[in-house]
Amino acid sequence: MKTAITEMFGIEHPIIQGGMHYVGFAELAAAVSNAGGLGIITGLTQRTPELLAKEIARCHDMTDKPFGVNLTFLPTFSAPPYPEYIAAIREGGIKVVETAGRSPEQYMPALKAGGIKVIHKCTSVRHSLKAEQIGCDAVSVDGFECGGHPGEDDMPNMILLPRAAEELKIPFVASGGMADARSLVASLAMGAAGMNMGTRFIATKEAPVHQNVKDALVKASELDTRLVMRGLRNTERVLNNKGVEHLLEIEREKGRQLKIEDIHDQVAGVYPKVMIDGEMDAGAWSCGMVAGLIRDIPTVKELIDRIMADAERIIRQRLTGFLDGAEQRPAAARAIA
Repeated sequence: MKTAITEMFGIEHPIIQGGMHYVGFAELAAAVSNAGGLGIITGLTQRTPELLAKEIARCHDMTDKPFGVNLTFLPTFSAPPYPEYIAAIREGGIKVVETAGRSPEQYMPALKAGGIKVIHKCTSVRHSLKAEQIGCDAVSVDGFECGGHPGEDDMPNMILLPRAAEELKIPFVASGGMADARSLVASLAMGAAGMNMGTRFIATKEAPVHQNVKDALVKASELDTRLVMRGLRNTERVLNNKGVEHLLEIEREKGRQLKIEDIHDQVAGVYPKVMIDGEMDAGAWSCGMVAGLIRDIPTVKELIDRIMADAERIIRQRLTGFLDGAEQRPAAARAIA
């Protein structure tokens, strides 16, 4: 399948594995790239630029296909050394960076000087247009269904994607709720040039996380995520567990007086406990509503091959079948239908 995204990033299939904290290691990124998608290493999971450089080198040893690095720009007082992370990315020969969080505007010159294509995650049309304006090559449009931070507009993809298509000149991929061929075909129909999957890739054999995490995703339904930190205007969609229930209880008790310090234990340092140790009640970790569509734990190649084969079947048989069937009916019957 050829789209603006496959052409831009030099990949076979229009499927991107989004950056995920304590998930986007070389093993998963390489598996996705080897299967024809675009794998992404999560930059800030590596605690220093030097460790990121080693992780990039490790990924190069596992694949000769294109892969990228995610850099999330955080609103913190002690910001990570972003120039040094970008230097490690450039020196590692990376040509695609997925940015997220705050605007990457101040870092665009350094990224562009390295010949890097930038795809920025956005949860609204206005942020997507800003990304286009500052020189991003593509955007990942995140609907309200997504795991992690869906923004504060609560806009689902059935509205957000067509609106993005109406406004943007640069290509975009759909993110949030993406799980299978139906997701891909629907995204293409609404104007996207591909899709970004996060949560779905956690439930694969190569994802370097504890088996408890994968099993929890298979077990979960679309009703098992919760929105936390809404009162702080830092909304995050997470998988429900005892730690999250306690967090929500604190939020209810504090009301408008809630401060981030009040829920520190439920949100800080959770990812290693969950992803490495398999402590499923440790607290808040990002998970999309798409968990309700996860039924198995395939290899990455099995998953991507299945998506692409099913997508072709949906397009060639189901969708064109509607038109073929319409052509065979009398005109009056078509009008009634």
